[in-house]
Amino acid sequence: MSPEAPHAAPLAGSQKSKARRSGSQASRSPVDRTHPSSAKIASAAKAGPRLPRLPKGERGGIELLLVHTVEHLGKQGEVVEVKRGYAFNFLLPQGLATIATDHHKRMVEKHRAKLEEISRERLAGLRSVLEELVRTSVTIEANANDEGHLYGSVGATEISRSLKQQDLMVLPEQIILQGPLKEVGLYTVRVRLSAEVEGDLKVWVVPSSGDGGSK
Repeated sequence: MSPEAPHAAPLAGSQKSKARRSGSQASRSPVDRTHPSSAKIASAAKAGPRLPRLPKGERGGIELLLVHTVEHLGKQGEVVEVKRGYAFNFLLPQGLATIATDHHKRMVEKHRAKLEEISRERLAGLRSVLEELVRTSVTIEANANDEGHLYGSVGATEISRSLKQQDLMVLPEQIILQGPLKEVGLYTVRVRLSAEVEGDLKVWVVPSSGDGGSK
């Protein structure tokens, strides 16, 4: 009878554990670096952070908010549309404008609404002053001869001073005269409080009391 082949010795517990780990590691496939998702991630990393979308105007240019008034382009606070080169080579580097984001547009609109409210209140106040002016008249005494010719003249400064005595504040430059008043009589004088508010004022030029006629 031939001798029996010796049986393989059983693996110890620690050796079994190592074998399982090595088998598990061997069964794992390497990372597939050619997978489409890997390519997208690599491309995004190379591209860097994504820039915000620039607001475009109706003509395909870039919308900017002017920080300062720019001649031949627009006034401070206006939203303008310019070419990309003009924006990035001049306006933005010089600090003359900023990107017209929705936030900036809302701020400008809010500021514009406030200015319009202030303008309306100012016009209402000027119209109230004008109504008072057209209801009143100004009387100015001046030295004159017997024929009514003044030895001097009456101008915007004298009319403004007379109005001030009646608590009506009108600047001399707001009084429009074709020339100085040189004779006694009643005059209709144009008063322009603003570009939108103007009216007529009645001005009486009379001889000074106690005027003894020609000197």
